[in-house]
Amino acid sequence: MQTMKAALVAAITVAALTCYLLPSSAEESGRVALIVSIDGAIGPASASYVKEALAKASERRAEVVLLRMNTPGGLNSSMREIIADVLASPIPVVGYVAPSGAHAASAGTYILYATHIAAMAPGTNIGAATPVQIGGPLPGLPGGTPDKGGKDKKDGDRESEPKDAMTAKATNDAVAFIRSLAELRGRNVDWAEKAVREAATLSANAALEAHAIDLVARDQAELLRQLDGRVVEVAGGKTQRLVTRDAAVEAVDPGRISRFLAVITDPNVAFILLMVGIYGLIFEFMSPGAVAPGVVGAICLLIGLYALNLLPVNYAGFALMLVGLVLLTIEAFNPTVVIGLGGIIAFVLGALMLFRGEAPGYQLSWWVIGITTAVFAGFALVVLGSLRRVRMAPALVGAKAMRGLPAEVLDWDGNEGHVFAHGERWRARGAETFKPGEMAEVANVVDLTLLIRRAPARTGEGGPS
Repeated sequence: MQTMKAALVAAITVAALTCYLLPSSAEESGRVALIVSIDGAIGPASASYVKEALAKASERRAEVVLLRMNTPGGLNSSMREIIADVLASPIPVVGYVAPSGAHAASAGTYILYATHIAAMAPGTNIGAATPVQIGGPLPGLPGGTPDKGGKDKKDGDRESEPKDAMTAKATNDAVAFIRSLAELRGRNVDWAEKAVREAATLSANAALEAHAIDLVARDQAELLRQLDGRVVEVAGGKTQRLVTRDAAVEAVDPGRISRFLAVITDPNVAFILLMVGIYGLIFEFMSPGAVAPGVVGAICLLIGLYALNLLPVNYAGFALMLVGLVLLTIEAFNPTVVIGLGGIIAFVLGALMLFRGEAPGYQLSWWVIGITTAVFAGFALVVLGSLRRVRMAPALVGAKAMRGLPAEVLDWDGNEGHVFAHGERWRARGAETFKPGEMAEVANVVDLTLLIRRAPARTGEGGPS
């Protein structure tokens, strides 16, 4: 028994040491490749996800981070956050446009240029990195104004230039930024500028020939084999030789914060949260003590405002939306039709202007705008219909409600006395003489006195003899 106990203790000790030492040896060897996937528009959620993944890679001492992209572009602010994190990363970051059929357009091209090694899968493309602004055509594309002679410039005469100061400012800033990234990584500077000024694009093989990327790999395994042995320079000027041939590959899932941001920073979700929050507070003020509308409204409003803070908001559109909501609320309390129509128009125009169209994937859906407007317009119409029915219905209180009611004469002296009408004893006056117990009819109410008259004879009663 003693021998068995000793053997059992030894086995447990060996197993514990193995479990403890294996992860340590894996971390010390550094042969771990972490995969970060960006699918869809680049926004605050993407920036948070990449930041978390690079921090995790640094903790794990990963050999390399594979940044797999399939994106149409995104917000300029989020793109710059990702690039700043990539440039400051002590772990080499490999940009990889994959799978086949994917693309890294607009902001994705900048990020690809910022990575230590740029790779693409066959059948993918990059480029079209022109900064898109509101109210003007893309710089360098057809649609410009003709020259003084009334003829458009011929191809090759002169490079098209931005037609307004704001577009020129944004374009020149983007050109300087992507050129600096190209110079830092030793890639094709001229094509990088062309991708911004002329929205140029390249396929995978063309990008490799133009030296816009470093390699083409069909899949992840081939990419790791080609990366093995390459020397890259990471943050701080340190050089590192990659050992990726036998590296263990692990996917990094977005954290809770990144997933939360991905939901609320969808413009449609942020818009709906904002509307629910505003109308929740309106209902709470209309019915104090309901509690639930106020609590839900306050939470939704705060989350919606937080999301708007992260998105490219046009505050003129936001103000116009608020004006529309105020007008619709006034219409509910004081129907005039004109105020309601003005509120609907202001709300729709504000919703269309709410988000600046500077990035793909960050525009409001027409369906969301239409449904929300229909709900608010329907609410106003329901209120107007209810008020119309109330106004058309017979009066239930006041002088109008008393007219025509029967009144029993209690006592009468001259042209005044007292009557019993509507379950109450009233002072009354009349031009005729009445006897106690006789039935009369209320003609009008003056102050607290009823003006009565003789009730018309009922059908079937005897007439004059």
